[in-house]
Order: sequence, then structure tokens, then C-alpha cells
Amino acid sequence: MPTVTVTTELTDSQAMALAQFVKRLTGSEMRACAVDDDETWVMKDAIQTLQKSLADAGFSPR
Repeated sequence: MPTVTVTTELTDSQAMALAQFVKRLTGSEMRACAVDDDETWVMKDAIQTLQKSLADAGFSPR
């Protein structure tokens, strides 16, 4: 599957808020926004990738 690189600039507070949001986001909340279970799993994978990028930038809330 081809990949896409997304580059953005956030303030520290925006990055931490986003990290908190994706940490708190539940599978059932993602499922409610998805068209089917397959899309839910794709969303979960993307969120995990985003969390890793945020953590690598120093934004990894406990």
C-alpha cells in the first residue's frame, strides 16, 4: 500500500492536546465514525502511527 507523508506545524499546547485526544479516543468512538469494521481498523492503525510521531516529537502523555 502506498504511503502518504503529512507535515504540519503545531504549537506545543496543540501537540499535547492532540496527543491527549488520540490517547483517549476509544475503539467504539472510532467505530461510530467509520462506515464498517475494516475502516475502523484502518483508523486505529493511522491513530497509532500519529501517536508514535507525536511521541517521537516529545508528546507522549501518560
